[in-house]
Amino acid sequence: MNEDTFITIDNKDIPIEREQNLLELIRKAGVDLPTFCYHSELSVYGACRLCMVDVEGMGLVPACSTPPSPNMKVKTNTEEIRKMRKIIVELLLANHSQNCPTCQKSATCQLQALARRLGITKIRFKNQSRDLPIDESSPSLVRDPNKCVLCGDCVRICSEVQTVGAIDFAYRGAQTVVIPSFGKDLDKVECVNCGQCARICPTGALTPKSEVDDVWRAIHNPDKVVIAQIAPAVRVAIGEIFGLEPGKITTGQIAAALRAIGFSKVFDTSFTADLTVIEESNEFIRRIQNKENIPQFTSCCPAWVKFIEQYYPEFVHNLSTCRSPQQMFGALAKEILSVQLGVKIEDIVVVSIMPCTAKKFEARRPEFSRDGIRDVDYVLTTQELGRMIEETGLHFNELGPESFNLPFGFKTGAGVIFGNSGGVSEAVLRYVTEKLTGERRENYEFKGVRGDNGIREIKFSLAGREFSMAIVSGLGNARKVLEDIKSGNGQYDFIEVMACPGGCIGGAGQPVYTDISIHQKRTKGLYENDRMLELHKSQDNPYISELYNSFLGDVGSPKAHELLHTHYKSRKRITDEDMYLSYSDKAEGLEINVCFGTGCFIKGSQKILRGVLDYISRNGLKNRVNVSASFCFEACDRGPVIRVGDRVIEQCTIEKATEAIEKEVEVYV
Repeated sequence: MNEDTFITIDNKDIPIEREQNLLELIRKAGVDLPTFCYHSELSVYGACRLCMVDVEGMGLVPACSTPPSPNMKVKTNTEEIRKMRKIIVELLLANHSQNCPTCQKSATCQLQALARRLGITKIRFKNQSRDLPIDESSPSLVRDPNKCVLCGDCVRICSEVQTVGAIDFAYRGAQTVVIPSFGKDLDKVECVNCGQCARICPTGALTPKSEVDDVWRAIHNPDKVVIAQIAPAVRVAIGEIFGLEPGKITTGQIAAALRAIGFSKVFDTSFTADLTVIEESNEFIRRIQNKENIPQFTSCCPAWVKFIEQYYPEFVHNLSTCRSPQQMFGALAKEILSVQLGVKIEDIVVVSIMPCTAKKFEARRPEFSRDGIRDVDYVLTTQELGRMIEETGLHFNELGPESFNLPFGFKTGAGVIFGNSGGVSEAVLRYVTEKLTGERRENYEFKGVRGDNGIREIKFSLAGREFSMAIVSGLGNARKVLEDIKSGNGQYDFIEVMACPGGCIGGAGQPVYTDISIHQKRTKGLYENDRMLELHKSQDNPYISELYNSFLGDVGSPKAHELLHTHYKSRKRITDEDMYLSYSDKAEGLEINVCFGTGCFIKGSQKILRGVLDYISRNGLKNRVNVSASFCFEACDRGPVIRVGDRVIEQCTIEKATEAIEKEVEVYV
């Protein structure tokens, strides 16, 4: 044994391999060292100090930020360390909301788990928690600052992994809080509703927003027909809530549970995932043939769609016009079932069971409602469905499996693998390769698109043409790919993007996990489910063919466009009042407003604002104009944009702005 490659942890020699810090080595040694702020997918923060260890010659050091060196002698459980950990947790509890029994995250709260583990039965410090307002403005998330332990996990995943930065630390000392930009509500800032902050939050400070009570009310209303659709990723995760192995397929038990709860019919979102493949693939073929809006981006993930609307509106037309499978199902179900069941459309309540918090936001987009009636009424996460099952008193593991209702319950494996990163791309390849060549393929798997990397690229030849695809998960990776395209360093024909790392199986609505192996087991479960099904290609789904023949008409028909497609546009990053930079003494002074949205800012709106203010100062106009900056005029592709009086100037320059001011200002003399 070469001792130069080992360290000693609690009198046990542990080899140093590729570990970056002592914490990784200690966990390899089988010691579950407690920590709040350490995650392998995030940068090292070292704030909670729970992972302090005693290193001979160094004293107490944080294991998460201390690199290993040969011959180190480490103790993880001395009397001093144990006392220190207890004090830290007690202080956290003293500054924390005490309503733990009613907390949504009670069963998975790391703070509660640590208190039990350390044997804390009383808190010796005075409760210092502040009664701060709870932010319930978002359709997807609830932010309770009274339960925040300032670990910074949410801040780092939002900025480092998703590159959104919707929340951050503010103020200092005892007044420190984690809040959205400018101290505004979460729905007023650039949050994309992906919920990864809630997934990684160790307490109940950030949680998915529950719609359970709304669904119960609908179920108990005798005038309503309540139907459910279940997303692919739910079937490989909900069993974890009831002690089953991650990745275990529980489709039959889910269907049985939903009927026992009171749902009239139970369907599978994988059916409309098959439908999405048909529509999206044909859209892709048309774009390739017409050489327009290439690359084509997938549009199944609402967090990704909102991200591109906010940050890269110049690429909005590259998004597939296809609705997500969730929204396709809602539109079809209400249109068809209202006739079949003889009920009014408004009396059909569509409830989605999703792994995703952004789906709650998507269901409320104005594009997905007709005459004030939403296509999807409520969205429950996997966690929420688990709570409803528990509330009903059902023993999930003992339920006999039941099947979905037809026709919307029949699916192929192509629809099921949508829940994995790369699943949409593989499903499209299963269709396009046969469509373009006219030949049937016996081998349906395209393993080249599968994998764990956040950015994967594949090239292939088909029908005499070279194609390039990118599979992306995590919005930070999406940003890298978009910037490569803008700089000319990336050229693709088709790009799949999922906001959550690993795809929907890692969505924020799934059961809480910290072990990455759970992530991998869920992924494996969906691929195994695909193999167990009789059909693996969307074009082979007989009920999809019947839907086109009897109701939709041809692929891309007017009816298909009405129910299955939509459009997207540039979106304000931050909803806010204007920021005033110069005031007129006169109430009727000339109003000048400069757009400071991302698109305009990049194109030089800051320079124009500075030029306008200089012009006003030089010409003695300070008392005759009001100058303000707003966050977005929603004309990002035509920026910079400025409004002078009632005149909007697109692709503005300093010269155009000053010329307009000169003409308009005389009106306000």
